[in-house]
Amino acid sequence: MKIKEPSHSEDLLYGASSSSTSPHVDDNGGGTKRLKGNDYEVFLSFRGKDTRQGFTDYLYTSLVDAGILVFKDDNELRIGEDIGLELLCSITQSKISIPIISKDYAFSKWCLQELAQMLNCRRSRGQVVLPIFYKVEPSQVQYLRERFGDAINAHKKNLNQMVVKEWEDALKEVSLLKGWESEKIDKGQEAGLVKMIVRRVMSELKRLFQLDVPKQLVGTDDRVEQIMSQIDARFNGTWFIGIYGMGGIGKTTLAKILYNKLSSRFENRSFVADVRETFQRQGITFLQKQLIFDIIGSLCEVSNVDDGISVLKSRFTSKKVLTLLDDIDDYTHLNALVGDGSWFEVGSIVIITTRDKSILDKARANHIYKLNELPSDQSLILFSRHAFRKDFPLSGYEDISYDVVSITGGLPLALEVIGSFLCGKTKEAWKDTSKKLKKVPEKKVQERLRISYEALDYEEQQIFLDIACFFIGASKQNPIYMWDACDFFPGRGIEVLSLMSLIKVDEPGKLMMHDQLRDLGREIVRQENQKKPQKRSRLWISEKVEDVLASNKGTSEIEALHLDYYGKWESYRGEQFNELTNLRFLKVCGVNFIGDFQNLLPQLRWLEWMFCPLDFDMVNFHPKKLVVLDLSTSKITEYWGGWGPFKMATELKVLNLSFCDNLRRTPDLSAFKSLEILNLESCCNLKEIHPSIWYIKTLVSLDVHLCSRLKKLPVRVGRMEESRDLQCYDKLAQLPESMGSSESLTKLDLSYTRIKELPESIGSMKALKTLNAAECSILDHIPKSIGNLASLYLLNLVECESLREIPDSIGELASLTNLQLEGTSITKLPESIGNLQNLRILDLNKTLVTELPSTIGMLVKLQELRAMRCNNLKGLPSSIGELVSLKELLLYGSGILGLPESISKLSSLRHLGARCCDFLREIPEPPSGLIALHIDFPTPSLPFLSKLTLLEKLSLVDLRPLECLPKLPVRLSKLSIKWSHLSGAERLNLEKAVSEFIRYKSFGRRKATRFKLGDSWGFWCFRIDEATSPDSPEVTSTLASA
Repeated sequence: MKIKEPSHSEDLLYGASSSSTSPHVDDNGGGTKRLKGNDYEVFLSFRGKDTRQGFTDYLYTSLVDAGILVFKDDNELRIGEDIGLELLCSITQSKISIPIISKDYAFSKWCLQELAQMLNCRRSRGQVVLPIFYKVEPSQVQYLRERFGDAINAHKKNLNQMVVKEWEDALKEVSLLKGWESEKIDKGQEAGLVKMIVRRVMSELKRLFQLDVPKQLVGTDDRVEQIMSQIDARFNGTWFIGIYGMGGIGKTTLAKILYNKLSSRFENRSFVADVRETFQRQGITFLQKQLIFDIIGSLCEVSNVDDGISVLKSRFTSKKVLTLLDDIDDYTHLNALVGDGSWFEVGSIVIITTRDKSILDKARANHIYKLNELPSDQSLILFSRHAFRKDFPLSGYEDISYDVVSITGGLPLALEVIGSFLCGKTKEAWKDTSKKLKKVPEKKVQERLRISYEALDYEEQQIFLDIACFFIGASKQNPIYMWDACDFFPGRGIEVLSLMSLIKVDEPGKLMMHDQLRDLGREIVRQENQKKPQKRSRLWISEKVEDVLASNKGTSEIEALHLDYYGKWESYRGEQFNELTNLRFLKVCGVNFIGDFQNLLPQLRWLEWMFCPLDFDMVNFHPKKLVVLDLSTSKITEYWGGWGPFKMATELKVLNLSFCDNLRRTPDLSAFKSLEILNLESCCNLKEIHPSIWYIKTLVSLDVHLCSRLKKLPVRVGRMEESRDLQCYDKLAQLPESMGSSESLTKLDLSYTRIKELPESIGSMKALKTLNAAECSILDHIPKSIGNLASLYLLNLVECESLREIPDSIGELASLTNLQLEGTSITKLPESIGNLQNLRILDLNKTLVTELPSTIGMLVKLQELRAMRCNNLKGLPSSIGELVSLKELLLYGSGILGLPESISKLSSLRHLGARCCDFLREIPEPPSGLIALHIDFPTPSLPFLSKLTLLEKLSLVDLRPLECLPKLPVRLSKLSIKWSHLSGAERLNLEKAVSEFIRYKSFGRRKATRFKLGDSWGFWCFRIDEATSPDSPEVTSTLASA
């Protein structure tokens, strides 16, 4: 779902969503997948008529082949005058933008809008912009010569002059950036140019990449500085840094911070995580291929270890690399990946983490750092953060806290886990834990951690072991169904494990676990029977599973198996599963099952069968207790022979058929009366959903994203009583009237569809909480019944450009907190808008509204009001001063003539933005609590500035009559002053405004002026940069934290 988020950048004229999605072709050519805006790494902007069939397609393909996620916009196929939220988001969230500036580039309004947004992002977010001047010269762009001048003159005749001026400035600005001139590289041969661009993009992406590190760190800064100080930049070879210490001491965290600090110095970088674990699962050649791909950006076939070494030696000799190898436990692995360092160019750095110092000695590491336990004071802080949620113990717990910390021995992971375990416990529990800890030998880290594991209930222990063996990095959604079917009570279990810091659940709902805890869980399983794997509850290493099955050694003790033959193919017969009577989890890839299964696997709850073959060769297979069936990325059809046996799974909760390219129609689903999740994403040939879906009253989520041939939903789909999440597809033109029967639906995503109106019955969807109709370009009618949606808190109509009216009944949406109307064609808001007592965000950007109703002052909870680029809006009602909760008022580029005096009453206002408002000449005194102010209209003085005692950011543009600034607030951390003519800057006297400056130079052309402020300001830097040519548009002065 795409939700418009507030933009906090003073330079960004247009808002952009941070969760927009867009289709992207899978790198392996296996269909499409949906990417979020910030999943794109590169945005390509080009004029289709000039370059689409040749250079752009070649560049795009080369970037994708290098493993780069690219958004390629085809502006010739665009409908409408303005670029939509989708593209704005794709530009804003991309790491790199590449405008391909060809001879007719400037004739495209969309190209110019994209270019302006790229440069906005460059200024406000530090985005990398790499222009390509395709068969044109930068000077033609800079001075608007030939076709570029013709294009700008043509736009001036038809468009708003402010907008055209912004485009003109953007062309001049981009012409000064370092890029490529196609005709000057490799004698105009495109192959050489593309290769150079791909290399540069890879380099920039690696420079921008940062490894994730924990937020609650204690005592790392000094350690990092100590290691950094030892690096000898003049060393004639590869510098090896070794970090060793016991598990859970923080080696990986320290190495990641070090890697992040060094990364900006290297174009070629690689982070190889969990070497020990990956070797066990995938082998050393897999790690070699990862390292090769990270450095050279392309896949390379490696048949064996020696072959991998040969490739590394031959391909890396001219490359200076930064490599982090995490958790090395065997010197031969280190040697197979980096050798003695001579494979790399002089100046390379290899960082190694290990528990075994002898590996570093064999490698002759230049600097070996032993990571010791935290000192007692830092240990107490870290422990307290988890035991008491503060940096010190609660009153009465000081002594026992010191006792536990001293026993724990300064091990960060143990401090976190034990602190979390004791949080909220009685003093008696603390004393018992202290006694247990004292009995554990000092170096037995896992034994100390096991204290927390043993305190878990049986069901919680099973969930912990399942995660450790199979679900690290997986979404919690599907495992919950299996655990629930096994009576493990997953809701409570996951909560307990999280509170005890045994697992972490990140924002998307992924299950994460520290490798030391993972090792603890797997060691617990291994100790179930050290000599006979078939006597253990879980097997996750394919070789051991293969051995057990091949020799018919399966036992009733085995509950879970993972067998992966990716890239190969293997068949297993029914008799090999004879004794697996308690198997509840089976995950296989590249496997076929054949023969008579004689009602085997009676306890199976989860079957994940990727690359399932078209032929089904199992006989007497009766998976009656199955709750999760994942057949994704398979060749099955609606006529597949396996559907009959699987229809016995009457308790099935999850059916995943995503990326099943051969599926043209779903099978008869009527047997799955308990189904809650049906995933059909990217079934690119799916044309029909079997009408039996109507009989599934329990369906919670239906995902048909990127089912490009699916034209309509079944007529009765709206009568699925439990449905809570419906994600539709872009070809959908009409919602069935039965949608009103979906009384349990909480989320309806219609974004990018071709619907013209919402059905009247939508008002019956009493449970609906979010309605997303963004980018429905022909949607022109919202029924009055929408006012019946008492639970609705988000209504997203962004870029519904055909929508001209909002019904009065909108005021009846008592729960509405977020109303997104950006890019619609509405001319006024109904008076009833004032009844939205819970509204917090009102987005009117780029609408045609001429005025706001006086009732807007009744919105007592409104925090953000955005009316950017509302050219027809001439003013705000005086009732605006009654918005007691308003924090952000953004009017950039609007047509307002003035602001009411009542804005001084906005006691909560923190951000006032009124730049590019051509008709605004002054503003009344804003409230004293303002933190950010951005204006650009002529005024002789700004007397109220000195009263804004909390002001931190001040942006002033084109203040030519302004001769001096009053004394600025001492809290100011960012000052930006911009002129379109140098003459405006020469008169500005800054000495009175910033009396603490101790050094001052006059404003002269092509000079830089720096100031250092006194102690009351901290340490700051004031800088004025002038244009690099007489025609350059602006001089910028910024005050920023050094």
